[in-house]
Amino acid sequence: MRNPLSDKIVQIPPSGIRKFFDIVNEMEGAISLGVGEPDFDTPWHVREEGIYSLEKGRTFYTSNSGLKPLKEEICHYLRRRCDVSYDPDHEVLVTVGGSEAIDIALRAMLNPGDEVLIPQPSYVSYLPCTVLADGVPVIIELEEKDRFRLTPEKLLEKITDKTKILILPFPNNPTGAIMEREDLEKIAKIVIEKDLFVLSDEIYSELTYTDRHVTIASLPGMKERTVLINGFSKAYAMTGWRLGYAAAPEAILKQMLKIHQYAIMCAPTTSQYAAVEAMKNGDQDVQMMRESYNQRRRYLLHAFEEMGISCFEPQGAFYTFPNIKRFGMTSDEFATRLLMEEKVAVVPGTAFGDCGEGFLRISYAYSLESLKKALDRIRRFVDRLDGKA
Repeated sequence: MRNPLSDKIVQIPPSGIRKFFDIVNEMEGAISLGVGEPDFDTPWHVREEGIYSLEKGRTFYTSNSGLKPLKEEICHYLRRRCDVSYDPDHEVLVTVGGSEAIDIALRAMLNPGDEVLIPQPSYVSYLPCTVLADGVPVIIELEEKDRFRLTPEKLLEKITDKTKILILPFPNNPTGAIMEREDLEKIAKIVIEKDLFVLSDEIYSELTYTDRHVTIASLPGMKERTVLINGFSKAYAMTGWRLGYAAAPEAILKQMLKIHQYAIMCAPTTSQYAAVEAMKNGDQDVQMMRESYNQRRRYLLHAFEEMGISCFEPQGAFYTFPNIKRFGMTSDEFATRLLMEEKVAVVPGTAFGDCGEGFLRISYAYSLESLKKALDRIRRFVDRLDGKA
């Protein structure tokens, strides 16, 4: 029988994040610190709006690009929070999560052989989505000494005459790194000089613990070169509602919409009505969750310091990226032994790129009680490795 499978798809490896969670699901008493999902319930007033939309029979398709009231709220949000203005009718598309927006942006912009610069460690979808769009992924390895930020020097090293898109994954999953305005200004200058485009994944924009998040799209000359991607999963604890959006120049968005029309039709109607409420009245919810994450962030950093584990201070998202190189094990070996010996699941840094070797991603999107239990187990494990137990 003829092979029914696509060679391109077969060659793409499964996500490295899932391996340990499949084991955790079968392990009694295990604690997972690996999932990038808020532990908060979606705020009640947002859920209530979703329920009300169902009760009112609002169960039909919306327009392909999304409910106009939602697109208007997205534009209002981007103006007040990010200092950048978009036209809701022509420059905003509501998607099934930020993940769909990443996928269709790359498919809309890439021709075969175009190169996409992907800073790593970073979210697992960028590389396979580039391959699926017939682009060529080019990895930029970020370093702890640079606070895992993209530097102009590293960017310039990788640009060729085939480079078309730079992915900016900040605030960063898995490191928690951010890019401040002065960092982005240097990157923007190179992007304009080299005539590149930027895909800026800002899904963690509300989870920034220093100054307010800055989008590269707000810098002079960059809005027309940037596809800004965001969503509701992290800021509003709406992961299961599957809702994101892209804001982009009309010429790009028109082609993204075409793919969205054929592949998706429209994002879930109930989720869109709930999202209008989240954007209108959710600022206090976001602030409450951010403050709670920040408390957990500080707790983890203090615990790592007590254990003698070096950890870069994350200033965004809800992850820490501790350095475990001193133990003489690979990230995978450390994570596997920790799971088997102490029933704590974390993600090896290599799930986010080869340069993640020697690091672990530990999520603090969990209650302080769960974090304390897990950290007690990690401390016991580390003491054994250090010969203290």
